[in-house]
Amino acid sequence: MRNKMNSLLKRGLKVVGDGVLLNVIQSEIRHEISNPRFLGVETGNLGDFELNWDSPGNRDIVLKRQFDSGEKIVVSALLEQEPIEEDGDDVAFPRGAMAKVCISKPGLSSVLQFDCRVSETGRGSSDFDIERAYYLRSLVSSSPNGWDFFRTLDPRLQDALKQYLTSKGISEGLTNFILCHLNKKEQEQYVNWLHKLEATVSHSMKP
Repeated sequence: MRNKMNSLLKRGLKVVGDGVLLNVIQSEIRHEISNPRFLGVETGNLGDFELNWDSPGNRDIVLKRQFDSGEKIVVSALLEQEPIEEDGDDVAFPRGAMAKVCISKPGLSSVLQFDCRVSETGRGSSDFDIERAYYLRSLVSSSPNGWDFFRTLDPRLQDALKQYLTSKGISEGLTNFILCHLNKKEQEQYVNWLHKLEATVSHSMKP
């Protein structure tokens, strides 16, 4: 969304006058509304997770799942800053996502944290890769205890940890949901920002 904002403002700064700028903004609004980007894409599903946090004004979302045993999983996710470089019919979403998966066991204050990258593998499909893993003393710990142990593990154990997360519900359905929901969320925030900018410029033109 930041790149779109900067591009629009640069276009507006090349011209003189609120009237021309207003026309550019309104043209952008019409373009965004008349060209929905995510029709027909795989929206995914939450599975046994619930959407615990999704503020319209924030970029991130938080998902939670609790097992009957008392085990809890918290997933926080947001879009990557830079759009993906690939372009074409096989790419449905302009951005990948970063997801932080925290797993806590009943009776223990310690938490396992996995920093994952969620990416589109083809139109309608996605996957995740573990990039870092930490042991935390608690979920509210301000920093990881020790080092990122994931990079030091045998590749077979790295694969086993990914399978472990998949068994806990971090499946393709959930990664599809994260990508689709966050990209739609950014699109909606951009259109809302355009409307606010339109109102501001329109107000400044009143006699």
